[in-house]
Amino acid sequence: MSTLNHKIDFALILTVNHANPNGDPLNGNRPRTDYAGHGEITDVCLKRKIRDRLISRYEPWFKSNDPAGEGQAIFVQSDENKIDGMTSLKNRAEADTPIGLGKDAFNPKKQHKDVTAKQACAHWLDVRAFGQVFAFGKDADAAGVSIAIRGPVTIQSAFSVEPVSITSTQITKSVSGEGDGSKKGSDTMGMKHRVDQAVYVVYGAMTPQLAEKTGFSDADAETIKSVLPRLFEGDASSARPEGSMAVKKVIWWQHSSKAGQYSSAKVHGSLHVNADGSYSLDSLEGLNPQEIDGF
Repeated sequence: MSTLNHKIDFALILTVNHANPNGDPLNGNRPRTDYAGHGEITDVCLKRKIRDRLISRYEPWFKSNDPAGEGQAIFVQSDENKIDGMTSLKNRAEADTPIGLGKDAFNPKKQHKDVTAKQACAHWLDVRAFGQVFAFGKDADAAGVSIAIRGPVTIQSAFSVEPVSITSTQITKSVSGEGDGSKKGSDTMGMKHRVDQAVYVVYGAMTPQLAEKTGFSDADAETIKSVLPRLFEGDASSARPEGSMAVKKVIWWQHSSKAGQYSSAKVHGSLHVNADGSYSLDSLEGLNPQEIDGF
């Protein structure tokens, strides 16, 4: 399969309605904001949601345990969406099953780093897309082994179009966690935070030059493109009730060459998003964006 042969830029317009899109654990789990008060969703959070959607799509492949199947495996799985039973990234990487590479892959006496990196990229879609650092060498044969893979898909943090209004609500929890349950436990005080209403914008790109290193293909790009409009499916929680977050639009710019007709900065700057979620696009000669509705 040939690697990505044209540069791609993309953007997502996201809507938030009474939800906490990305809480900050160092700030009482309040929604993240920058110093100007604009809401933020980190790139790490967005990549996590993409991985979760890909796992849902390819769950039958894990169940069939067929390495020759058409599905794609995901290396970095969250505890909530883990479907292969592995307890750590190290166990997943070194598993002697179709979901792993085996311990010998990280033994420098038996295999070169470049070979292991190539195997990892061929094995896991998120590794060849986003890259990964493998630093599992603790045994005598693999002490100090560290394999860094740089991926061709980059995603920026999402920021709200305007400063966000955050509502904080004090809550109480009453749980009888001890004894025989005959006595009522003391109420525990807590806080819940939410963004009332906001529109966020996130930008990303796919670079063919780095895709050549990992084997990221046109088909892989289409796979990621297919899950972007449904980024928040299956992501409901108390902080993000079902329907409170949605992808309004995906803008997809596919260049005609590996270098691209324009820089990513110029392409991203051609999108202008308003506070109500409406948007406009500047015309770029020879580059026609595809506008995809969210689900």
